[in-house]
Amino acid sequence: MTKDNQGTNRRSFLAGMGLAGGAGLAGVAATSSVGCAVDQGADRGAVDRSTNANAVPISSTPRSADFSTAPIDTVRIGFVGVGLQGGSHVRNFLRIDGIDVRALCDIDAARASEVASWVTEAGFKEPSLYTGGDTDWQRMIDQEQLDLVFNATPWQWHVPVSLAAMEAGVHAAIEVPAATTVEDCWRLVEAAERTQRHCVMMENCCYGRSELMTMVMARRGLFGELLHVEGAYIHDLRAIKLSDANEGLWRWQPSTERDANLYPTHGLGPVAQVLDINRGDQFDHLVSMSSPSRGLGLYANEHLSADDPRREAQWKLGDMNTSLIKTKLGRTILLQHDTTTPRPYSRLHHIQGTKGTFAGFPDRIYVEGRQEGGHRWEDIESYREEFEHPLWRRLEEEAAGAGHGGMDYLEDYRLIQALRLGQPMDMNVYDAAAVSAAVELSERSVAQGSAPQPYPDFTRGLWQSNAQLPIVT
Repeated sequence: MTKDNQGTNRRSFLAGMGLAGGAGLAGVAATSSVGCAVDQGADRGAVDRSTNANAVPISSTPRSADFSTAPIDTVRIGFVGVGLQGGSHVRNFLRIDGIDVRALCDIDAARASEVASWVTEAGFKEPSLYTGGDTDWQRMIDQEQLDLVFNATPWQWHVPVSLAAMEAGVHAAIEVPAATTVEDCWRLVEAAERTQRHCVMMENCCYGRSELMTMVMARRGLFGELLHVEGAYIHDLRAIKLSDANEGLWRWQPSTERDANLYPTHGLGPVAQVLDINRGDQFDHLVSMSSPSRGLGLYANEHLSADDPRREAQWKLGDMNTSLIKTKLGRTILLQHDTTTPRPYSRLHHIQGTKGTFAGFPDRIYVEGRQEGGHRWEDIESYREEFEHPLWRRLEEEAAGAGHGGMDYLEDYRLIQALRLGQPMDMNVYDAAAVSAAVELSERSVAQGSAPQPYPDFTRGLWQSNAQLPIVT
């Protein structure tokens, strides 16, 4: 959510949040239940899965592998959090057929009103506004007739908002990561299974043009047998984390509380898709290590005023976290996170097989036997005509100008298309949980001297029989 309409005083806000992390995301399993009417522990049985990653929850609910539901002709949407990213999604949905923006919830009343004006200008009825505080989303869910709750809030609200939506019989879409603890990942899985509602993590990078094209390439055997992949989120966020508005109001705090890969999904989601994770293969275990923490401390000393309390923060997050994941089929994954050093943006996105390789940022490819001379990179553009994903062929013009190079439009389009057709989602709750669980697993491994951490099987065996993700058109 965005800054509240009372113009929160920055220093009093920061002081109230605390610099030592006792009330922040390190305890998200406890804090995420604040203001939530759902009993998050009611379906957990007697097993503590925070320390027993592969424990099978006790449940008599029949499980569906794809959560398919009846088609919805017009999808009635309530948005929770309409700041920068949430507002961008609203703009996308207003250009997609078959939607009705019923309600907007945000602690910033002025921002909610601004976004509501976009809805009416697009020819829709004025949405109801819920701006009564941090938990007014619960009132929205209780009072509105919704099909989908779209959640673009700070991380600590991802789980409680989504649980409340599903318990009310409403589908949930969550910005990334879906959760920041293994236990909360299980809560989302169990709620989706019990209610048979979709719980979709909006991992936009899975819809990147090159990411989708490499999935097509892999399916057609261009790389041969897949052996190793790499993904990352390398993005200099020092100025954003230490700003006085928007994400700067909260995103700095986890860096004082946790040493982990705090944001694994941008890198892990697309390569998991290529490897058919949860659909023929599964993460087996993870090891992780972090560099020293220097970036935010240096930036704070150089750029913040002398009386800013963040200058005194004890930064815990290592600047570069490197994790390795081994899959059940023996493939390996390199996963990195660095948001605090001066480096150009990269998600890596490396695909290595027995016949060739793709490497992202900049995009380049080498396929044995397809070029003279060999052992040199080729520009990816020469492969687009042959391997472009059908979604990009069809929607490139509509996606132009949308967030993150157009990929945001594609993910929003696919969400609505699946709901309107009654189809499975491209990324279901098992996928959301699997890629989000890397946050806590990397934290545990770092704390234990890079000890291997067993990876939860959120599908409880369904990965062995689940159908491969289709190349949708």
